[in-house]
Amino acid sequence: MKKALITGVTGQDGSYLAELLLEKGYAVYGMRRRTSTPNYENVQHIRDRINWISGDLTDLSSLIEAVRISDPDEVYNLAAQSFVAASWPQPLTTGQITALSVTNMLEAVRIVKPEAKFYQASSSEMFGKVQETPQKETTPFYPRSPYGVAKVYGHWITVNYRESFGMFACSGILFNHESPRRGLEFVTRKVTDAVARIKLGMQDELRMGNLDALRDWGFAGDYVKAMWLMLQQDEPDDFVIATGEMHTVRELLEIAFSYAGLDYRNYVIIDPEYVRPAEVDLLLGDCSKAKEKLGWKLDVNFGQLIRMMVDADLERVRRAERLIVV
Repeated sequence: MKKALITGVTGQDGSYLAELLLEKGYAVYGMRRRTSTPNYENVQHIRDRINWISGDLTDLSSLIEAVRISDPDEVYNLAAQSFVAASWPQPLTTGQITALSVTNMLEAVRIVKPEAKFYQASSSEMFGKVQETPQKETTPFYPRSPYGVAKVYGHWITVNYRESFGMFACSGILFNHESPRRGLEFVTRKVTDAVARIKLGMQDELRMGNLDALRDWGFAGDYVKAMWLMLQQDEPDDFVIATGEMHTVRELLEIAFSYAGLDYRNYVIIDPEYVRPAEVDLLLGDCSKAKEKLGWKLDVNFGQLIRMMVDADLERVRRAERLIVV
């Protein structure tokens, strides 16, 4: 039986990846920080099937112990301060958790289990002020936020450990990927949650920033399959994972609101507070390398994704409302 260690297992990607690996017969070890109120919402249905290990990305000794206990064949480093907007008021924390902790994790693997295969969660935010369109593995990085800068560090330190120590270490440069498990602070989930609340009479308006920002949005459940595929190759390499399609925030609003029988123009208010200090206007990924070398494919398109999220939020809000009434 293969063993995998996942950091960030309770997040969106970690929960879908844990599901996938359990289906494939892996023993899954999930690392979590000690907190007074741990959040298991995304993994509640598989919580008892995960082997839990305490650890902190900023504490190398705890990571060494986590690798020793799990003795993994594969390590997926998904944990990070993952919200771009929060990286501005918290640039140092973002650097510690999203950048330097990657070195901690690589060091722990190198010291304890150097033959383990290592996956680093890189991000399309590394491209930032894009130097070419579409963006591919060879496109120069030009990050436009502390988060993007931190992800560039994590990406290049992974390349350095691969080339310096001969480790099987690779990065997936994932473009925006969403799901019903996405955090409420992310724009897709912010929209679908608002649609549900407006539809059910619990909210009157939705405040948004730049509606013309273009993004390449896919389904997180599809993207974790690419992570797994990367670690099944004979040689480590880095891959862009994307849909190759761009949609504006305005299109997102149109699909989500109209699916619930609403017109977004009646509810959306443009608020300068939600415009980033340095905006990333356009992100579009070229995933041809992943399709060719990994045999990866998309199963859920943009419209299906947004409708899936609206359905899930409508159900969640209705359920919460019933509990309040009871």
